[in-house]
Amino acid sequence: MRIDAVHNEADLADVGERACTAERTGAAGFFVPEARHDPFLALTIAADRTETVELGTSVAIAFARNPMNLAQLGDDLHRFSGGRFVLGLGTQIRPHVTRRFGMPWSHPAPRMRELVLAVRAIWACWHNGQPLDFTGDFYTHTLMTPVFDPGPSSFGSPTVWLAAVGERLGEVAGEVADGLITHPLTTQAYLDAVLLPALARGAAQAGVDPEAREVAGMAMVATGESDEAIDAAADIVRIQIAFYGSTPAYRPLLDAIGRGDLQPQLRDLSTQGRWDEMTALVDDDLLHALAVVGTPSDVATGLRARYAGWDRVSLGLLSPVSEDVVADIIRQAQA
Repeated sequence: MRIDAVHNEADLADVGERACTAERTGAAGFFVPEARHDPFLALTIAADRTETVELGTSVAIAFARNPMNLAQLGDDLHRFSGGRFVLGLGTQIRPHVTRRFGMPWSHPAPRMRELVLAVRAIWACWHNGQPLDFTGDFYTHTLMTPVFDPGPSSFGSPTVWLAAVGERLGEVAGEVADGLITHPLTTQAYLDAVLLPALARGAAQAGVDPEAREVAGMAMVATGESDEAIDAAADIVRIQIAFYGSTPAYRPLLDAIGRGDLQPQLRDLSTQGRWDEMTALVDDDLLHALAVVGTPSDVATGLRARYAGWDRVSLGLLSPVSEDVVADIIRQAQA
């Protein structure tokens, strides 16, 4: 198992040092989500400040953009980083795509499949000289003149990962992507029962060995150098679990651990802005079912046990801990 670092806020003022810290602590990758800030800008700075750590979006919102835009961003960062970029994409949920980004929403699994194929067709045009002739149900790309063609790169095209909660996107990831990104609420039982079989079906559709597809996840971690620090970190993780659990699309992940009945309660409280009451519903059993909590040594042991079915895991630290602690966790977990 490889352990990655994740920069949750992606502030441009400190992302460079955060990326350097990830590299120093031995993290395999440094990943930036799309939340309050644009992940591609942050990763450009990270690429300039680092030399070896893998860099990627986890995730960028695919349907907020178009295939040409994503192809350019991914290709530029891959070249600039010396071949270290991973284009991690997710659909988001319908209200965010339509109401926050003002973009169309329809048939997310077929649209995502087509979007990735379109991006790959654009890269094939640039890197292999193939004529750009992609026509689908959602995207059409048939024009590429020399002034807009960056030409081939010795680093080739970026790796593409897709985020999936359900079977259909899991199959798409297996068919057209290089890897699958699981949701932080995903447990080993859900991975084994739902996502890995879906990934295998998609890979079979493409005639590819499913073992060639990486499985990447994010662990919600609460740790510290004292009991008080661990408790404070756990309280922040409870907030995150409550937030995720309020989303109807994520109910299957709670159903997998027998807590699906909690989702409508969290949803109702969230619509009323009753955030403290939401967090109070995340009891100790739920916390420990979905997060890794304890001393740095406990966390390293927990990561190895809980994420045995993953190829790599991002260390989702929502509370600050020292660089030495992070390095110790990564060293023990990757041992």
